[in-house]
This record gives sequence, C-alpha cells and structure tokens, in this order.
Amino acid sequence: MDYLIRTPRADEWEKAREIRLAALRDPVAHLAFLDTYEAAVERPDSSWREWAERSSASGGGKARQFVAERPDGSWAGTITLLVERPSDEAGFGEAAKADQTHIVGVYVRPEARGTGVIDALFRAGAEWSWSLTDPVVERVRLYVHEENARAAAFYRRFGFAPTGERIAVPGSDSAEEVEYELRRPEGSGTR
Repeated sequence: MDYLIRTPRADEWEKAREIRLAALRDPVAHLAFLDTYEAAVERPDSSWREWAERSSASGGGKARQFVAERPDGSWAGTITLLVERPSDEAGFGEAAKADQTHIVGVYVRPEARGTGVIDALFRAGAEWSWSLTDPVVERVRLYVHEENARAAAFYRRFGFAPTGERIAVPGSDSAEEVEYELRRPEGSGTR
C-alpha cells in the first residue's frame, strides 16, 4: 500500500468536497449515506470550508477526518469521526451513554478497494479515538444499512460487533440501520 494516512488541512476543502461528491455518486451510495449527490453539489463553498475546518487537526476536536493520500496528492479514501458525549443531543441513533466517537462518511474509491486502505483508515480513526483525553472515549460506533453486506463484513473483520440497536433509515418505511461498536481495548489507558 503506497498511501499516506493523514488528517487534511482546513485549506484542502476542495479535495474534501471532491471525494464526498465521488462517494455520493458510488453505486451503493443509497445504502451508505443519508446525503445525496444532488443536495451536496448545491452546498455553497462556505459550507465545505466550514466542514473542512471542523474536521481538521486545528478544528477543535469535535470531528476528525482521515484520508488516504496517493503519492500524486489525490485522495483514495476517507473516514470521519464525530465525538459524541452523553450531554450532546443525539445526532443519529440513541444519544451517547458514555463518551464515544461515531464513524461517518466512509468511502474508498473503487480502484483502491482491496489494497488495505480501509484498514489503515480505520486503524487511524481507532487510534485517534483511544488517544483522546477529554473526553476519554469508551467506544467507537457506526451504523450500516442492513443491506450493505460488504461494509458489515469489513466492520466485523476489523473487530466491530453489532450492538442489537437498529434504527429506521430516514425517509424509508422499512429499511433499517444496524449499530456496530468497537470497545476500548482492555488495559488501554490514555496517552
């Protein structure tokens, strides 16, 4: 794997927009994202700039994006983690019962799938989660559409386990999202 896993800078908002729009054009986007390409492409540049700032290393710690960067500077994949605390209003699913991070926006370009990019992105996200000291994160969670078997298989292989929580997919009468979690490893203190 010839990729650098890193957190983007706030001034890389155009790359963040480009990979998000690519993700929303993916054939399984309807299973993987609650957003649509049509809605995202209409967002003003200021919205993309704000998102890039919030999820960068200088953004205050409530969100962190990781990207897999190719040697040519293009991005092959991305994940974002949101910090959730019990005092926060629930964004998606149940409100946090303990300090946790929530993985969203998972995407790897088709040509980079099967190369280890997703494993590296998830390792970076988990390591960042476990490194937090305020708050100390007890678990990393994510939701996967019940029909997204490929994603669910990866999450289980990485160590995530279904919690039993299921929530309705917004805008659907019958589809559900399944919550998965990765618990803080035993004996892992803060760094």
